[in-house]
Amino acid sequence: MQPPGGHLRVGQSDIFLAEACEYTNSFHSFFPSIAVILNVEADHLDFFKDINEIRDSFKTFIERLPEDGLVVINRDIPHYEYFLEDLGGRKIITFGHGDADYTANFISYDHYARPSFTLFEHGEDRGKVTLSVTGEHNIYNSLSAIAVARYLGISFEDIKEALHRFSGTDRRFQRKGKINGFTIIDDYAHHPQEIAATIAAAQKYPHRKLWIVFQPHTYSRTKALMEDFAGALAQADEIILADIYAAREKNTVGISSDDLRKLMLSQNTNVYYIPDFPSIEKYILEHVKEGDLLITMGAGNIVDVGEDLLSLEGAEREE
Repeated sequence: MQPPGGHLRVGQSDIFLAEACEYTNSFHSFFPSIAVILNVEADHLDFFKDINEIRDSFKTFIERLPEDGLVVINRDIPHYEYFLEDLGGRKIITFGHGDADYTANFISYDHYARPSFTLFEHGEDRGKVTLSVTGEHNIYNSLSAIAVARYLGISFEDIKEALHRFSGTDRRFQRKGKINGFTIIDDYAHHPQEIAATIAAAQKYPHRKLWIVFQPHTYSRTKALMEDFAGALAQADEIILADIYAAREKNTVGISSDDLRKLMLSQNTNVYYIPDFPSIEKYILEHVKEGDLLITMGAGNIVDVGEDLLSLEGAEREE
């Protein structure tokens, strides 16, 4: 059961699954029996001092597991062993590359950048998995889900069917429609690692030119990760930068999207700072061509740009 427009589903088992966020250490209020650690990155630096404090926060979260609890962790996290120190009798399952318990091999992508791979469990071939969502990052996500499902006794057949049926969530490489022959996709990415993953997925998607319309999210994050943002965004063909979405902040650090534009020019000269949405939409209609791929990107209200374009005469919305 899912409430209309809601973000939760109610099933029929005694298992409760929730996504947790490290911001303000809010996930320390949870005491799960299974903890899945997908990645540990420098983020929310308006609250955390640095990456080491973030790593310590994740370590504290894991230590809240009961003695018979389970940690499922991405083995490709730098120095992942730190999180597994002094865990007592807690069980550990790893996913990722190398000697991880669950790995994806012989990866291929279809015409829409949706991956398939051969699943290996503890080194044994468990057959082909085909996803209906885009990008390498979703391979990692699926491996973590497989690890938990196997721990709970779910069969490979049911796991593969469920993964294939899952077509993604709103604002995660969400195809919105077409106008003037170019495709509009919306994505929530607002951290350099997420941006890089989305652009990497888009590179495998059919397109002539890749356009990114990016709205930075919070002044503190933009300032702290400026060089990482520049490097990730520069991988697109054309980049439009909107004004920074303030969210919970005031601009006490004296930063703007134009500062990001200037930094990016040494890596990609096709970057434009256009503060307001109406001007962005006008520029898009004048410059984005048939066969191009346009991604509206960010955690603020940048999605409205795509919505406005798809409300125009002649637009085709995705069903």
